[in-house]
Amino acid sequence: MTVPQDNALKKSLVIGGGVVGLNIALALQAQGFHVTLCDSGSRDSASYGNAGHIATEQAEPLASMATVKSAWRRWFMRGGALSLPPQGFFAWLPFSLRLLAAAQPKRFAQGNVALKSLLAQAMPAWQRRVADIGVPDLLCEDGHFVVWETPESAARGLSSWSAADTGTATLRPVTDDEMAQLSALTQKKIHGAIRFIGTAQIADTRRMLETLGERFIERGGRYLFERVEKMIIRKGSAWAVLSGGEQLTADTVVIAAGIGSKPLLEGLGESVPMIAERGYHIQTPDHGWPKGFPPVVFEDRSMIVTGFEHGLRAASFVEFNQVDAAPDPRKWTRLRKHVGDLGLPFKGEGGEWIGTRPTLPDYLPAIGRSDRADNLFYAFGHQHLGLTLGAVTGEIVADMLKSGRAPEAFGLKRFK
Repeated sequence: MTVPQDNALKKSLVIGGGVVGLNIALALQAQGFHVTLCDSGSRDSASYGNAGHIATEQAEPLASMATVKSAWRRWFMRGGALSLPPQGFFAWLPFSLRLLAAAQPKRFAQGNVALKSLLAQAMPAWQRRVADIGVPDLLCEDGHFVVWETPESAARGLSSWSAADTGTATLRPVTDDEMAQLSALTQKKIHGAIRFIGTAQIADTRRMLETLGERFIERGGRYLFERVEKMIIRKGSAWAVLSGGEQLTADTVVIAAGIGSKPLLEGLGESVPMIAERGYHIQTPDHGWPKGFPPVVFEDRSMIVTGFEHGLRAASFVEFNQVDAAPDPRKWTRLRKHVGDLGLPFKGEGGEWIGTRPTLPDYLPAIGRSDRADNLFYAFGHQHLGLTLGAVTGEIVADMLKSGRAPEAFGLKRFK
């Protein structure tokens, strides 16, 4: 790896060791920064439990009038994936009002342009990243499937996806061979299916995170497995206060701690209207899913099933709640019911996981420079697209720190 010399003596502190933080750390190393990365080591972030899907097709922000109008059909109590628990009322009510404002046509159109521009760079950035860390097999560029279980839902789903802005991804009806392969996975009759081209899967999220971390350390990075309790400002510079009492700073400090970014920045006076959007999955190491078969979205059930190197995962749910609220075991029960009703090759009960997507009301990430301190930057709030946008976010942040120019569309000032 050739290291530019203009930043060779500069130090950077990255807070957050998920897929976004690790990609930022590696991109900064490539720019010549000496990087320290702080992370608590928790495995409840979305980086560990997501569906492994590189979702370049999701170019339309979920903060849309279509989402608002269809929300009633998606309620958990009606069998859907959307959950607004009573204990989370004071979190999801103000968030929902902000989402409604962001869903208005003018703001939605602006968000669509901004998100589409990011997603257009997502796949090339991942191609560069897996080549850089020496594991090109980690990125499986075979697209994914969406299937429907009734003629009515198939007609609605195909019409909706055909009219949607899917960015660089395209879709087509499945072939007879593909339909036969899909039908072999489930005991339910499939009444319609499409295949997306231009999307991808990470072969194994655990191997991805481990490899990113290993390369960071091999290239001279300092990895501190310790929680950052708060941020403070001293003489115009941001300092991180660790759980053990140590205080750290650097020429540049990047907060990329997912949902944990909110208290760190709000402690400095920033406005961060982010909510804990929680997802659930079950996973089994013992299964009959064909090796290398792409992810399958069972859209009638709002569930995606992905085969990884270390197991088969079924994931779902959009639960707006407090960060520390207790898990809802009914959601794991429903996932098991879906898997059982479909007759998927999922053996055993499956291990349970709950994790948090860091979500802002307009469903765009926050990437920018804070005016609270001269050396403070941030990159978080990627909602369902943290994995998808992890590599390109690293490149954007590295360019931002080098040039001093922040992308205007993603700054936190948009919420003031």
